[in-house]
Amino acid sequence: MRRLLLLWVLAGLAVGAALLGLGRAAAAGWAWSAAALPVALHLAATLLRRLAAGGLGVDLIALAAILAALALGEAAAAAVIALMVAGGEALEAWAEGRATGSLAALLARAPRHAARFSATGLEEVAVSAIRPGDALLVRPGETVATDGVLEDATATLDESALTGEPLPASLAAGAALRSGAVNAGAAFRMRATAAAEASTYAAILRLTRAAAAARPPLARLADRWALGFLAATAALAGGAWWLSGDPLRGLAVLVVATPCPLILAAPIALMAGIGRAARRGIVIRNGAALERLARIRTVLFDKTGTLTPGRPRLAAIEADPALGREAALRLAAALAQGSTHPASAALVAAARARGLALPPPEAVAEVAGGGLHGRVQGQALALGGEDFLQRRGIAPPGGWGAVAALAGAGGSIAWLACEGRSVAAFVLADTPRPEAARAVRRLRALGVRRLVMVTGDRAAAAAPIGAALRLDAVLAGCDPAAKVAAVRAEAARAPTAMIGDGVNDAPALAAADLGIAMGAQGTAAAAEAGEVVLLVDRLDRVAEALAIARRARRIALQAILLGMGLSGAAMLAAAAGLLPPLPGALLQEAIDIAAILYALTALRPGAAEAAPRPVPPEAGLAERAAEHAALRRLAEALRDAGEAVSAGPAPALAAVAALEAGLRDTLLPHQRAEERALYPAAARRLGGRDPMGPLLRMHAEIEALAARLAALAGLARQDPARWPGVAPELRRVLYALEALLTLHLAAEEEVLAELSDGALAPDPAPSA
Repeated sequence: MRRLLLLWVLAGLAVGAALLGLGRAAAAGWAWSAAALPVALHLAATLLRRLAAGGLGVDLIALAAILAALALGEAAAAAVIALMVAGGEALEAWAEGRATGSLAALLARAPRHAARFSATGLEEVAVSAIRPGDALLVRPGETVATDGVLEDATATLDESALTGEPLPASLAAGAALRSGAVNAGAAFRMRATAAAEASTYAAILRLTRAAAAARPPLARLADRWALGFLAATAALAGGAWWLSGDPLRGLAVLVVATPCPLILAAPIALMAGIGRAARRGIVIRNGAALERLARIRTVLFDKTGTLTPGRPRLAAIEADPALGREAALRLAAALAQGSTHPASAALVAAARARGLALPPPEAVAEVAGGGLHGRVQGQALALGGEDFLQRRGIAPPGGWGAVAALAGAGGSIAWLACEGRSVAAFVLADTPRPEAARAVRRLRALGVRRLVMVTGDRAAAAAPIGAALRLDAVLAGCDPAAKVAAVRAEAARAPTAMIGDGVNDAPALAAADLGIAMGAQGTAAAAEAGEVVLLVDRLDRVAEALAIARRARRIALQAILLGMGLSGAAMLAAAAGLLPPLPGALLQEAIDIAAILYALTALRPGAAEAAPRPVPPEAGLAERAAEHAALRRLAEALRDAGEAVSAGPAPALAAVAALEAGLRDTLLPHQRAEERALYPAAARRLGGRDPMGPLLRMHAEIEALAARLAALAGLARQDPARWPGVAPELRRVLYALEALLTLHLAAEEEVLAELSDGALAPDPAPSA
């Protein structure tokens, strides 16, 4: 209908202009009148529908202007006003299509059918028929219909419409699959873990439909302003006519008063912000949520799965020196293969990251909530908490055991006993996400004044995370009811957002002024309760969402002020007789177009949300990140060598000799490769005068310490009598080098994570 009206008006204007050129002015007037009348009928029908719904639209001004122009013999002006109305509606449709294109892409990707394996072979079924446990085949180009687990060796998925990340992701057997991703490689088998309607993507689609259908509060506010504007227009037009005695002045005021900027610019800017967010993997439920997001001043975080990845990582190993850390990890991980507990999975992952061969365990028995015991290569082993070992009559360790207890103050400890004696302790911790610190800093830079962790975890585990991220408060031991109470207490002081991922976070998400769900790895319940859903598993997208929302709201208000300011000036000029009806109609059309095009600038990234571009593959970021696992093991070897100094020159110098080879063959080539290609590319993307300077200085300090280590070892080898004087300095250099290398790896990963398509996750092997 919009296109037909626009074509009709354009045709009528063209015919009228041709007739006028032929000297047939009367016929031209009839052509222009015929062009305007269908638009007048369309406006009248729209007004009647709004009146029936209890409202009054500002289209009344446009209708009055067309009818008045026809009555006063200004048929050309009536046709231009009709063009303004029809063109404005067509422009609105085009602008909304641009603004909501990313939302439409999410909806268009929704799968409708899936290939399911059955007793008779492969069958095509509706996605509504999929149930947990079903075996599915995802063919090339098809969309994953529901959440599940990959059963084939590999799969390549395109998640660009979900996450905004341009490169396909390669997954291995056992990886979690998210509905909504597209198979960008060969066909693969998967096992469904949820019904399609219960999947996270289904919840996201429901939010997307709501976002596309809702009318933003700022747009409703613009409607209320428009009614006041209607009254002011009627008063100004009537006054101009009464004071001048010329009805054309009143008509001219009506012609330039059509408030298209007011009724179109605000919703277009807000929908552009929602569309911009969707392209970055952020689904915002509606314009109301976007406006509330723009006003947030306090943010509450869940811990597990939000500030942290939600799975334990092996952070440190303490072992009986007679056994050694690596041998202890090999035994513990071998026994842990017989358990599915997250702590066991962390030990196995750490051992495999080190390349350790794990023998199969025998006679494994697991005690729920305690630990497990069995045999590995004929040795009786027990692995679990301290209480578990004590119940089996195994005494707590001395010496190194006290160091382990201190190291595990911020995490949990799995103790290993061999043949009835404690031999090792493994510190397991759920450390912050690599991008969490950067996300917190960006939120503060955007004006968020208070950041709080609210978690059900114990205070000993939560406090180190809060301290590392510099949060304002940590509320530990909170059940769902306590989380809701904390949200309400914060919301009483300032607009508050809650960020979470689990079922137990859903009540708090719903209670907050704005709920933000980590939908990539979170639950469908959290996605349903949140008004903003992050489709990519990166916490820094929260700050990006806030920047997008603030910019979209600011542009909406600016577009209103721009359009209505120009319209107001034109109305005054028309009332003074300076702007006749026909030029006024043309000017108003230009004002409408300017306001709408300005509103569409919300589709472009602003300065606050712009992130550095990823470095090109040839810079070697992926290769350097993969080398960090070996460098972490090198840092642990430095610590072992420092401890070996107390054992005398022979074991200490043997350990240092192995270290010198590692520094020469692994660390120094790694640093040179970074300085040759990666750091220059990163500096260009990050901007600033010398963004990589601190990391380069660390490289220089590491090289200086490595050179000092070699010199001290050389002195001890040349003259064994010097050992008593060399040993203290050798130990100091080894510990300093370990501390600096560990710090450097952490700092480098945080800087470079912003330049990667995905966060550079720390290696599962311990760094100390």
